[in-house]
Amino acid sequence: MKKEHIQKLALTGVLTALTAVATLLIQIPSPTKGYINCGDALVNLSSWVLGGAYGAAAAGTGSALADLISGYTVYAPATLIIKAAMAVVSFLVFKRLSQKRKSFFALFAGAAAAELVMISGYAVFASVLYGSFSSALLSVPENLVQGVFGAAVSSVLYETLRKRIRGIEAVI
Repeated sequence: MKKEHIQKLALTGVLTALTAVATLLIQIPSPTKGYINCGDALVNLSSWVLGGAYGAAAAGTGSALADLISGYTVYAPATLIIKAAMAVVSFLVFKRLSQKRKSFFALFAGAAAAELVMISGYAVFASVLYGSFSSALLSVPENLVQGVFGAAVSSVLYETLRKRIRGIEAVI
C-alpha cells in the first residue's frame, strides 16, 4: 500500500469518528422523532478534505453510527445513504466551482447543495416511514435550520483549516 493511501484511510477513520462525535455532541430532539445536530459541518468538511468516495464513507458511516449510538436505529440506514450522498454532492459542486475560482462561495455552494440533498432525502424517508407526505413536510423546517448551520460552520471551518494546515487541499 502506498503511503498516501494509508494516510487517506487513516484520515477517513479520524473524520468518521469526528462526524459521529459532532452529531452526538449536541442533539436537539424534534417533533418528527429525529434530532437537530452539528454533524453536517463534518459531513461537508469530510468531502472537501477527502474527496467524494472517502468523504462519503466518513460522512455516511460517522452519521449512521451516531444514529445507532443515540437509539435512532430506524434512521441509521437512511442516514448512511443520505449523508454519503451529501458528501458526494458537496464535493462535486465545490470541485466544479473552485476550478473557476477558489473562494468561500464554492465552499458554501457545495454545502448548500448538500443540505438540499439532506432536506429532500429525509423528507422522502419520513414520508415512507410515516406513510404520509404531509407528515414528512414537518421535518423540513428543522432540517433547514440544521442545514444552514452546517453549511455556514463547515465553510468557515474549512477556510480556517486551509489557512493553518499546509497541504490540506492536496489530499483530494
